Amino acid sequence: MIIVSACLAGVNCKYDGGNNLNPRIKDMVARGLALPVCPEQLGGDPTPREPVELSGRSGEDVLDGRGRAVTNTGRDKTDSFIRGAHEVLKIARLVNAEYAILKERSPSCGSGLIYDGTFTGRRCKGHGVTAALLERHGIKVYSEEEDYPFSRRP
Repeated sequence: MIIVSACLAGVNCKYDGGNNLNPRIKDMVARGLALPVCPEQLGGDPTPREPVELSGRSGEDVLDGRGRAVTNTGRDKTDSFIRGAHEVLKIARLVNAEYAILKERSPSCGSGLIYDGTFTGRRCKGHGVTAALLERHGIKVYSEEEDYPFSRRP
């Protein structure tokens, strides 16, 4: 089983109430090859919600207590982001997931790029909180923008 960001499967769970539908991911879910999850919702945050970026540069920093997940109005969402990441990890373990395909640039799911914490649209290299936690526990994380090796499975 593969864990995927629910927004990529067409679930309206983005911060603004929309989704990031990716037909390939939606097809994987429909065929029972992937399980959609939304770390922000699993962490207890509503949809829609204020946008969040990471201070401290990465999800690793947030997990290690050196960074925070903060909204554009200054509200600290660190605890809910960490809680959501751990819920996704529990689900991944329950379904024996070896891989995850997560939404690039997301403060939870970004696997290579995230926004830099200034809410100016600037990007930097780094993992989101959930992506960082999954990688720490041996689950290989891919972006929906990558050519992942298992995408050609029947």
